[in-house]
Amino acid sequence: MKIVSWNVNSVRARILNVKDYLKLSKPDLIMLQEIKTEEKNFPFEDFKKIGYNSSVFGQKSYNGVAFITKKKIQNTKKDFLSDEKKQSRSISCDVKIGKNLVKIINVYIPNGNPINTDKYIYKKNWLNSFIELTKKTLKKNKNIIIGGDFNIIPEKIDVHDHTRYLNDALFKEEIRKKFRELINLGFVDIYRHINKHKQEYTFWDYFAGSWQKNLGMRIDHFLVSTNILDRIKDVKINKSPRSKYKPSDHTPIELEIN
Repeated sequence: MKIVSWNVNSVRARILNVKDYLKLSKPDLIMLQEIKTEEKNFPFEDFKKIGYNSSVFGQKSYNGVAFITKKKIQNTKKDFLSDEKKQSRSISCDVKIGKNLVKIINVYIPNGNPINTDKYIYKKNWLNSFIELTKKTLKKNKNIIIGGDFNIIPEKIDVHDHTRYLNDALFKEEIRKKFRELINLGFVDIYRHINKHKQEYTFWDYFAGSWQKNLGMRIDHFLVSTNILDRIKDVKINKSPRSKYKPSDHTPIELEIN
């Protein structure tokens, strides 16, 4: 089974790119973040015409998450985390993979910048709540995959120049500790687990030729519970969509699981 996570930075603005990617890459389930649209304006029919059903937790102009899937999913829960600002940042479902019922959690974690504002406090609170909720969820089901735009650079290797981000909410040690705290519940950062020393990115800013100069960062992740670690076949970052006309500033990360 092929599961993909991709921050599309407006699903309606990128609809042609997303459809082209689906036709070429043929994922079974894709987790979208930052769809930037309410459910009533979501392009359900565009996806249905190419064989995909959509489950959407949207928001006007900002945020928003969705599952686009060929595979049958169940127990879809919009707003997996009860967000203090009522923002659309999480959606979950259960999917049968082999003999296991696996919980898939799609997240768009707050950016948190600037750090001396309420936005940073909101990010910390969000992460604290998510860690506690994940603890409880693991007691019910130890087969969990968390994917999405985490807005966290885990280590120095995950950004082109870490010294530029020492006081950035994406790389602050306090935030990186929250990422490790989440992992320590019983997860693996599967990209780094498989690619020990590889320096690849999932995001390149639109400004200053960041894409052309490869000035990127790895902030989109898959965390896989240790219970199903042996089921993972591969994980890779697919840079191709970032080079397309009118691209998202993120590119997909692809997980293969038996």
